Amino acid sequence: MSESGGQEPSRWITTVIMSTALQNHEISTVLQRQQHRVRYSDSVEIGSVIFSLSGVAFLLSDTEELLMAGEEQYSKRIHKFINIHRNGFLVLSAALHGPEEWNVMFRIQRRFLGSNLRIIPVHNTAETVKLMLTIAKTTCKPKADDIYYKMVKTKAQIIEKSPVWKMLQEYQLQCN
Repeated sequence: MSESGGQEPSRWITTVIMSTALQNHEISTVLQRQQHRVRYSDSVEIGSVIFSLSGVAFLLSDTEELLMAGEEQYSKRIHKFINIHRNGFLVLSAALHGPEEWNVMFRIQRRFLGSNLRIIPVHNTAETVKLMLTIAKTTCKPKADDIYYKMVKTKAQIIEKSPVWKMLQEYQLQCN
């Protein structure tokens, strides 16, 4: 039985805009099975998944494809993506993240250092969908406001119960 009086918590469902190239992709199928409204667009970057209500976008890429495509070609794609999306994530998929895959991530990080791009390694479709939904849900109002409020409240409780804080308060009383 859940805390909400026996009722199951409502599932978070949103609209997802995906590049048409992902129409037959497993990620599209998983999102639709979870009742998300998936819309396809030719006008977004190939491999893009956008959660417009959350303001986040993901560029899906297979690390092996990146290795074969050539760094300059892929850099142009990433550059275009981050110029359009202020809150963008590059999701690099590989069954195993070995030295070659980590080297690719390092080169991309170095190339886009100082930009708004975040790189996230994943292993499979389930992990990718869970990651995207977690980020999108936590950055979507009112959830983002709720998380912020809980963090502020937790910080205040930690400070109140901190022995260092108590010591500083006692010290301040002694100085007055």
